[in-house]
Amino acid sequence: MSTTSPTPPRLEVRDIVKSFPGVRALKGVSLKVLPGEVLSVVGENGAGKSTLMKILAGVQAQDSGEILVNGQPQRFRSVSDAMRLGIALIHQELNLADNLDIGANIFLGREPRQFGLIRKSEIQQASRLLLKRLGLNLSPDTLVKDLTVGQQQMVEIAKALSINAQVLIMDEPTSSLSTSESLRLFEVIRDLRNQGVSIVYISHRLAEVQDLSDRVTVLRDGENAGHLVRGEVTHSSLVRLMVGRDISRIFSRKPHPAGDVAIQATNVVTSTWPRHALNFSVRAGEIVGVAGLVGAGRTEMLRTLFGVDQPLSGSITVAGQLVPLTSPQQAIAAGIALVPEDRKQQGVVLDMTIRENIGLASVHRHATAGLLNFRVEKSQSADMCQRLRVKSPDDTYRVGNLSGGNQQKVVLGKWLSLKPKVLLLDEPTRGIDVGAKQEIYQLMDQLAAQGIAVLFVSSEMEEIIGMSDRVLVMHEGRITGELPGDQLSEESIMHLATGHSS
Repeated sequence: MSTTSPTPPRLEVRDIVKSFPGVRALKGVSLKVLPGEVLSVVGENGAGKSTLMKILAGVQAQDSGEILVNGQPQRFRSVSDAMRLGIALIHQELNLADNLDIGANIFLGREPRQFGLIRKSEIQQASRLLLKRLGLNLSPDTLVKDLTVGQQQMVEIAKALSINAQVLIMDEPTSSLSTSESLRLFEVIRDLRNQGVSIVYISHRLAEVQDLSDRVTVLRDGENAGHLVRGEVTHSSLVRLMVGRDISRIFSRKPHPAGDVAIQATNVVTSTWPRHALNFSVRAGEIVGVAGLVGAGRTEMLRTLFGVDQPLSGSITVAGQLVPLTSPQQAIAAGIALVPEDRKQQGVVLDMTIRENIGLASVHRHATAGLLNFRVEKSQSADMCQRLRVKSPDDTYRVGNLSGGNQQKVVLGKWLSLKPKVLLLDEPTRGIDVGAKQEIYQLMDQLAAQGIAVLFVSSEMEEIIGMSDRVLVMHEGRITGELPGDQLSEESIMHLATGHSS
């Protein structure tokens, strides 16, 4: 009597250990992904997800432990080794040459040649088939710079499929996508799964994880915290495994009275949406959310309030005083601070230390004759690190080596050291884990209790509803309505966000 042996996992890791100077990133992590399934890997920032994915993609080598592909032990010495065995990593920051067309990007570095010449027709034909497989109705001749972010994401997937990848590792693939682009990506993921491709999916968006996953592996502090199969994957079970405790109330709000108007915008017209005037106010001690779909004009509004972009018309007052916002310096002098959406590009200097970053915004306030007062800078940094609970060996640690949540705390510390009257937050918890999110929410509530006016933009509906005293909803550059806290729901917000008036 013969027995059929079960199909081995497409990819399996056993007891992976990886250390860096001063820290052990992975402490015996194991996981496996089967043919034609979506395995999500979740965990707080610093849990070891990125390190593990880099090892699986051949970017880094493990110190010890085993990697098996289709049941056979392998040792990756380079990205090429991983790709040769059908494993491809799609980074959160897309790796495309925007001056080249789609076909050239898909086969970049692997162009088919004859007599030393690139066979353009072969590239176009193969690219067309790959784009059709992904449901992308585009010509291979289209320049990448002319594509939306969602379309560029599909080109990255096409690149991976062009090497016949059987395991696609997706790192936060929806972080920069609109809702419609995310839904299209989910359709592609399900189609690829049905075609037998294995997907390793990393995301902080737990609703996506619940919706897409066949199984979930949870990491905490560089170790396995648990495994869940479909049916067991709930928001509460994921959070409990990720943080090691129940977070019964993620959103920290305590009732406290609002004060006088801290900032008021009157007939402000942004350069992006010249046909619509913005009128609103935020009181001291109030947290006001700004909701809307991608491209609604929310970020442009904050940039105008901070003086980065010049308003075409209108006026802004802070604590009753007219502020000519022609530069961020004037906004800062008036008591306005902005935590931008892209913290790595606009919020921190990655190669500088925590102390240097926190002191950046206030450097002019503790300098004498052009010389820095290092004593004041050190004291200020120590105070902010303690207050914000920045996790690092000390404040001379390089910011680029911190987790996303701790980088965001450094950005906040930089502005809070100025004691602002108005705090503008653009996607304050994007790309950070649930534990760090809770700390940011607690801080927002504490700042409101101290009388700071908080105006924040978020694309996470749960966050908008959970943290706002009231919500301004935008659509195509105009405020379509305002909702008080007791009228907040996904339905009421989406009604306004899609262009309907209140």
